[in-house]
Amino acid sequence: MGSGLSVQDIRIRPTDPEQEQRMNILYEDSDVIVCHKPASIATQTARIGEKDMLSELKNYLYSTSGHDSYVGLIHRLDQGVEGILVFAKTASAAADLSRQITEHTMKKSYYAVVCGDIKQQSATLTDYLMKNGRDNLSKVVSANTKGAKRADLSYECIRSDEVRNLHVLRINLITGRHHQIRVQLAHQGLPLVNDFKYGYHGDKIGTDGIALCAYKLCFHHPVTQREMEFEIKPAAGVFLQIGE
Repeated sequence: MGSGLSVQDIRIRPTDPEQEQRMNILYEDSDVIVCHKPASIATQTARIGEKDMLSELKNYLYSTSGHDSYVGLIHRLDQGVEGILVFAKTASAAADLSRQITEHTMKKSYYAVVCGDIKQQSATLTDYLMKNGRDNLSKVVSANTKGAKRADLSYECIRSDEVRNLHVLRINLITGRHHQIRVQLAHQGLPLVNDFKYGYHGDKIGTDGIALCAYKLCFHHPVTQREMEFEIKPAAGVFLQIGE
C-alpha cells in the first residue's frame, strides 16, 4: 500500500503467535483483550448459528480456563468493517474503558476508500445524525431535530486513483455515532466503496465488506493507566487495489 497505509510502531506485541493466528489477538492480559476483527464477522449478533467476536472470545477463554469468563463489550464495528476492538475481562476494566469512550480519551483512527469528487483534501465534518431503528440506518438531519446527536470527524486524503475517482482517506473519529463515518461521508457525496446502503452505486471491489478499516486504537490500560497503542494494516482486498 505504500507509506500512507504502512504499519507503524506497535507498542504492545502479541505474546503467543498461536493466539494471534486463531483469534486475531493482538494483546491479552488479565484485564483486556485486543483483537483484529475481520470484515466477515459481526462484533455481536443475536442470529442463531452466526459467529460473532464476543461469542468467539468467550469460547476461547473457556477453552483456556475451563470455565465461563467475563467478556465486556466496549465498542463495536459494523459487520462489514474490519479493525481493532478492545474487550474487557473484568467489570471494573469495562467501566474504565467505557468512561474513556464517554470522555473521548479513547482515540480511534480509520482508513476508508471513497468514491466521488473530493472538494477538500482535508476537513473536519460536523453533522447531526438521527438513527431509524426500523431499518437500522442513520441520516443527517438539522441540528434542532428532536433526538439528533452531534457527530464530528476529521479526514485527510492520502491517496487517489483519478481514473476510477477513488480516494483513500485517513479519518480521526471524534464522536462515536451509529454508522457515523458512512453517513457523514455519503452526505458529502463520498460514499464508501461497497457501501450500497449509503449511496455507493459502483461495482463491488474486492470480496470483503465495506471499504472501512479501524486501523488504530489508543487508550489507557484500565488498571495500570499505561498508554496502549495498536495499529494494523488493512487486510481487505479493496485497499490493495488502490494504486500508489
